[in-house]
Amino acid sequence: MATATTYGARDHARAQDGVRAEAMPVVPATEWPAPPCEAGHLVWAETVAGGNYTHRVIARGTELRLTDLRGDACAHLLLYVDGRPWERLNAADTVKVQWNAYLRAGRLLLSDQGRVLATLIEDTGGRHDTLCGTSTLVRNTHRYGDGTSQSASPAGRELLTLAALKNGLEPRDLPPSVSFFQGVEVRDDGTLDFTGSAGPAASVTLRAEQDLTVLIANVPHPLDPRPAYTSTPLEVLAWRAAPTAPGDPLWDATPESRRAYANTADFLAARGQS
Repeated sequence: MATATTYGARDHARAQDGVRAEAMPVVPATEWPAPPCEAGHLVWAETVAGGNYTHRVIARGTELRLTDLRGDACAHLLLYVDGRPWERLNAADTVKVQWNAYLRAGRLLLSDQGRVLATLIEDTGGRHDTLCGTSTLVRNTHRYGDGTSQSASPAGRELLTLAALKNGLEPRDLPPSVSFFQGVEVRDDGTLDFTGSAGPAASVTLRAEQDLTVLIANVPHPLDPRPAYTSTPLEVLAWRAAPTAPGDPLWDATPESRRAYANTADFLAARGQS
C-alpha cells in the first residue's frame, strides 16, 4: 500500500486496526487471554520487546507480575510515589535496611523515607540485582557500537529517560534501578559475579503499597558478558488487589519490615488514606 500521500498513509495506518504484534499492550487489559486474577480485575497487560520500555501509574494494592518469557529478559525497574516523585525507589536503602543485597519473596522495595513502595510477594527465579543499576549510553556505545534509544542496542538509562519524560519526570529524577531475571552475586573479595538468567518463564510479583508510577526498561544487564545485544520479551500483567495489612505474615516478618509498613501506614493515615 502506497504511503507517499497523506491519503495513502492514512489508509495504511487504518489497515493496521485490530492487528496484534507479539510485543504490544492489550487494550483493554481485560481482553488478555487466561488472566491470573478474577475476571475484570486486570488493569495492565503488555508484552515488552527486548530493547524496549514501558510505564504505567498503578493504584495502591495493585499486584504487578513480570515474567521472563524466553529466558533473556532483564527488567530494570524504577518506582515513584504518584504525585510525590521525590519519594522514589532507593536501592541502597532497600539493601541496607533489610541487611541483604538479594531480592527474594518477602523483600521490600523501599524509599529513602523509610516507607514501603512495593512488596515482592512471589519469586520463581531468584536471580536479580540491586547493585549495578542499568546500562548507559557510553557503555553501550563502547560495547555494541550504539546506545541511543532508537538504535538496535538502546541503553537502559536512555529508555528510562523516555519513560520518565512521559510522566513529567526529568533525567535528574532517575536513581539507580533494580533488575529482575539476571543475577549478580558478591564474592568474598568484593567483586561482582554475573550469574545470568534463571531460565524461561521465571516471574516475580510485586504488590504496590502506595500509588506508584512504574518505569521499566527491558535491556541486557550491564554485566552480561555476551558480545551480542541479547534481550527477549518481558510480560507485564497487573491486577486490582489489596495492600499488605497488619496480620499478614509479611508485615511482621522482620523488625525492619514491621517498621517500614508502620511508617507507610502512618503517612497514609495522615493523608486520609486507609
